[in-house]
Amino acid sequence: VVFNEALSVASGMEKESQLDYIELFTLAFQEVNSNSDMPSRLSAPNIFGNKDLRDKIPSDASDQEVMRVIRLEAEGAVDRAFTVLRARIDKFGVASPSIQKAERTGRIIVELPGVKDVVRVKKLLQSAAVLEFWETHNNVDLFSFMQEANFLLNEKEESVRNNSSMDTESQFMQKDSVLNETENEDDLGDLLVDNDSDIDSLSLSMNILFDVLQPNVGVDPNNSIQIIPGPVVGSSLVKDTSLVNNYLNDKEVLAILPNEFRNVKFLWEAKPFDENNERLRLIAIKSNREDKAKLSGDVIVDASQDIDQFGNPQINMRMNRSGARLWQKVTRENIGQSVAVVLDDYVYSFPVVNAEISGGNSVISGNFTLDEAQDLANILKAGKLPAPAKIIQSEIVGPSLGAEAISSGFKSFLIALGFVLLYMIFYYMHAGVASNVALIVNMFFIFGALSGLGGVLTLPGIAGIVLTIGMSVDANVLIYERIREEMSQGKGLTLAIRDGYQQAYSSIIDANITTLLTGIVLFYFGSGPIKGFATTLIIGIITSLFCAIFITRIIFESRLMSKKSISFSNIITKGAFKNTNIAFLSNRKRYYGLSTILILIGVFSLFTKGLNQGVDFEGGRTYIVRFDQSVNTADIRSVLGNVFVTKEDLKMYPEVKTFGGENQVKITTNYLIDDLDADQLVEDNLNQGLSSFTGNKYQIMSSQLVGPTIADDIKKSALWSIIFSLVLIFLYILFRFKKWQYSLGAVIAVFHDVLILLSIFSIFYGLLPFSLEIDQAFIAAILTVIGYSLNDTVVVFDRIREYGATKVGDYQEVMNRALNSTLSRTINTSLTTFFVLFVIFIFGGEIVRGFMFAIMTGVIVGTYSSLFIASPIMYDTTKNSQD
Repeated sequence: VVFNEALSVASGMEKESQLDYIELFTLAFQEVNSNSDMPSRLSAPNIFGNKDLRDKIPSDASDQEVMRVIRLEAEGAVDRAFTVLRARIDKFGVASPSIQKAERTGRIIVELPGVKDVVRVKKLLQSAAVLEFWETHNNVDLFSFMQEANFLLNEKEESVRNNSSMDTESQFMQKDSVLNETENEDDLGDLLVDNDSDIDSLSLSMNILFDVLQPNVGVDPNNSIQIIPGPVVGSSLVKDTSLVNNYLNDKEVLAILPNEFRNVKFLWEAKPFDENNERLRLIAIKSNREDKAKLSGDVIVDASQDIDQFGNPQINMRMNRSGARLWQKVTRENIGQSVAVVLDDYVYSFPVVNAEISGGNSVISGNFTLDEAQDLANILKAGKLPAPAKIIQSEIVGPSLGAEAISSGFKSFLIALGFVLLYMIFYYMHAGVASNVALIVNMFFIFGALSGLGGVLTLPGIAGIVLTIGMSVDANVLIYERIREEMSQGKGLTLAIRDGYQQAYSSIIDANITTLLTGIVLFYFGSGPIKGFATTLIIGIITSLFCAIFITRIIFESRLMSKKSISFSNIITKGAFKNTNIAFLSNRKRYYGLSTILILIGVFSLFTKGLNQGVDFEGGRTYIVRFDQSVNTADIRSVLGNVFVTKEDLKMYPEVKTFGGENQVKITTNYLIDDLDADQLVEDNLNQGLSSFTGNKYQIMSSQLVGPTIADDIKKSALWSIIFSLVLIFLYILFRFKKWQYSLGAVIAVFHDVLILLSIFSIFYGLLPFSLEIDQAFIAAILTVIGYSLNDTVVVFDRIREYGATKVGDYQEVMNRALNSTLSRTINTSLTTFFVLFVIFIFGGEIVRGFMFAIMTGVIVGTYSSLFIASPIMYDTTKNSQD
């Protein structure tokens, strides 16, 4: 009792805590145990000191020692599950599968591109693959019990009706009664029979059990009832199987079981046997006190799909030596009887043993399709899961939407790449050509790294690559601007190039490391598409750094050796930003005021209007549905409210929004969200509602499931990822610049950027013609903005530190000169990055439009804050020490 109550309490705590389930159970057990009249120990035989763990958990072990063993067992179970799932996926034949453990969570992340049969994949992943071979009881021996059970349930129903004072008329058959005349075998499910009864006698009005479980009987030529021998005791409609289970597990029904059948258990067949796929057969299994099969799937060393002599799929199995001996013994003892082949408590076949089987080679035959036989063989070969696997988060993208996403992703990639190549040649001439060569080589490096790591190129991954294009020019811009400064001081080309690279190294390294840190945080805390985005971003930062520094340097050295000229500007760009003298610090209070007003408006909106939290943070199921014609979202919401109905007859109206064109909607619902196995039921109800729009065909383009626990974890990990990245960057800048004022200025500027971004998403959601949901992609956008903003800020700080070392002029003048001298780099980098993002925003498709809008806004706000917030704050906190 204490154990079960502790499990219940821990399950409730799981939704509101970041602790893992083992820690939560420990706390719950201590709490429940302290309030119990009969305290228990975790090492008790009825808890963890059972036969499976008695060698690892002594009877006198403390609760702490027990939980230490349980944690090791759980970690080992996750490792084994990972190995089993990886083996199954490898045998499934998916191109470029991805499977990885989410550390500390007990979760395994699986990505399978190109899969079309989603139901088949879910079965493959969730099947525990507990294969067992059971002896069976005979229907002839159990038929009397089934009759007795039917009588008992009838009497209970009569008692309930009488106690409820219901004015109904009921007729009950006595045990010696006989049956009405019938010639239809299918009607036997509505009849109560005796072995020796005649079929001509008395009518029935109620049969509680036999109304839902048709007994396995037939009619002989004399029109008498004949009990059909074998392990099948009856059949039922699929929808009634749970009701039959409840009846047969009733305590009073179990109490009338004869002693020789006390250990009987009833299992359903795995697949319907009738032509309409509506009925399942119920098999009587000969269990034992330990409820342990005489032979299990652990002894199988190989399994393969094959075709029998009649062209039906079957599975060939080969057992190890000990398994072969056991199988020989089981078949010898059951000649003429059926042995049930049971997988995950479903009966796949129950062949009659005709002779003793030696050698350990056997066949599983059943009502298989070719794919089902292949999957079952793969599962048996890969092994069983140590614990049941539940899909708690899934995202399914249909082939049409996936093809559109990839197409739009490559289109945006090519347009953005083309713009950057042309712009660099226009602005930097010969040097621009060198940077373009480096950029193209960089693309090969990124794709090569992704291929080597086994990465899958998804739309967020393409977005990361395209963003890398915009940011990769930053290192070249820093170098070229420094070279131009050196040349303006009268240095020769060779010396200017050497000093330009040397002077730019510090800024390049600091700027890229700060961005890299945010990418690492994003990779660590993110999952799925976010991790894909972070992966390409991290690879892109590293490769672009290498290409910008080394490849361009090699090109310049080669041209210098060949006595060829190198141009870093043209007539138009030669004097750009050369004599700017903007008084950034003199007007800093105005910028403070402007930012304060924007933030206050945003905070007001956040408290009044809030944010449009997506399914990632709320939990639920989301479907993107495309119709042939435009639709009204209110009509869809109303129709689906009539099919999304709870057991309490409560209608759960979904949220329906236009997603892209007028013929495409995004449907979000919490209907049955606590039942993570109800995907098919929810989708069936969705189809039932949508099909009422006659004359308007539709297609489900994608679906997403996020369980309540996952949603809570995502929300908390998002918050921690932002906090952790800010702390990490504060410490890095403090380490590099040796003054806390630099760190404070950078972190406040980043905090300012995040607040304004949140404010804009709060103010404008529902007003702009695209989704502004707060989801994992938005968190990725925030962290990307943090990295970009810091990149810009660190470059400015590096120049301020450099100019400050010269002690020429007062501190405000030094800072203004530093800000003006980096203005060309700031504008060039921001312009190229913004345009790249704008291209993805226009051509990247509806799925990434909100994501790109967030980063575009962040680039603008981040550029503004590095010039007008970070530097002024650093100045205000430093000036007293400089005066």
